[in-house]
Amino acid sequence: MFGKEFQRKFALTEQGVHNTKMGTLWTVIVNLVVMGGMGILYLMMNGFIGTLTEGKPLPGVLTILLLVLGFLILSFFTHLQQYKATYGLVYREVKNVRISLAERLRKLPLGYFGKRDLADLTETIMGDVNRLEHVWSHCLGYLYGSYISTAIIAVMLFAYNWKLAIACLWGVPVAFLLLFGSRKMSARNSEITKAAAVQVSDGIQETLENIREIRATNQEGRFLKALNDKIDHHESRMIHTELTNGIFVNAASVIMRLGVATTILAGTGMILSGEISFMVLFMFLLVITRVYAPFDQALALIAEMFLSQVSANRLMEIHDAKTAEGSELFSPEGHDIVFENVGFAYDNEQVLRGVSFTAKEGEVTALVGPSGSGKSTCARLAARLWDIDSGTIRVGGVNIADIDPETLLTDYSMVFQDVVLFDDTVMENIRLGKHGATDEEVRAAA
Repeated sequence: MFGKEFQRKFALTEQGVHNTKMGTLWTVIVNLVVMGGMGILYLMMNGFIGTLTEGKPLPGVLTILLLVLGFLILSFFTHLQQYKATYGLVYREVKNVRISLAERLRKLPLGYFGKRDLADLTETIMGDVNRLEHVWSHCLGYLYGSYISTAIIAVMLFAYNWKLAIACLWGVPVAFLLLFGSRKMSARNSEITKAAAVQVSDGIQETLENIREIRATNQEGRFLKALNDKIDHHESRMIHTELTNGIFVNAASVIMRLGVATTILAGTGMILSGEISFMVLFMFLLVITRVYAPFDQALALIAEMFLSQVSANRLMEIHDAKTAEGSELFSPEGHDIVFENVGFAYDNEQVLRGVSFTAKEGEVTALVGPSGSGKSTCARLAARLWDIDSGTIRVGGVNIADIDPETLLTDYSMVFQDVVLFDDTVMENIRLGKHGATDEEVRAAA
């Protein structure tokens, strides 16, 4: 149940799977303990019926009080453990997930970011993780715990009276078949809604990045209209998705609750035929009041669990991307940069093919060519900001493909053609490269 497929399906870490198992375990215990509380009510009612029909003495007040007190203590303890296992553990884990995601992004080659939109990445880091956090804490443990506890109760009910058990529980599988049958529709709506959300993020990002140009060219109205149209489209998609999911969720809840009516009808008929006593029907009615309760929260969030599949896939795409890694030991013999039959392409667009040259240490090497011929690409490849498709690049005789990019960059200084300066002094802009650097260190770096 909680194997690798489950882990990948919900983008869980090993600790996340453990947390889900603990949440499921304590949810099962809580549901069974609460069902045990129904047993106290049954004992009280059975005692009263015995008094009315057979003249037996009423149940002892002290016994009832002790049972209720024990139930309250046990219920408080188990609910507390369930809360810690579902919410407490998950919220701590979410922090680690965000940190590990940031570390993963840090190790990805620059070429990965060249293929991804910044707004799309932002939506993954913020929106997708936030949605999954809600599923991890509010849905998985409760849902799977409800499956198991209901199965246990169902076995006991079938062993006691299979006819009433069917009348009581038939709505549960039918309700979930309806929900899972709508999963493809929910997934399709979720993908469209997520694409609309990314468009909104992209529009906001574009507006912020070009705010000066927008004002300088008096284009505020056009940009704001385009952004508002994206927001309105996203809002309409969210309403459509929530409405569609809400119809199926509420229909499933109604179907499940029909078990109350069928239990009463079946139980009444069986009492009239002499098959069961009133107390048996009363016991099943007590069970009904609680057997559906664990699914209430899960039903409300199961649609979100379906929607989370899109977020999980986007998150796993980052984890599946190949990172740029290597040795942290870099001991070159000099710093001559040697390209040997290097080939490189942006997606399917070939930029370099069979390039070979040597840029000697202590000399100025100029790469001359028309725009788009690959001059800047060579500089980026030399620093392993991208990984080459073929050939070899060596620095001081060392193949840079074997060196960790962060280690390699300690021997590099680069000035890109698309430089961005923050609104501060040049010294403070340089200091961004090393937090807390002294003025002497900044001057030495310059």
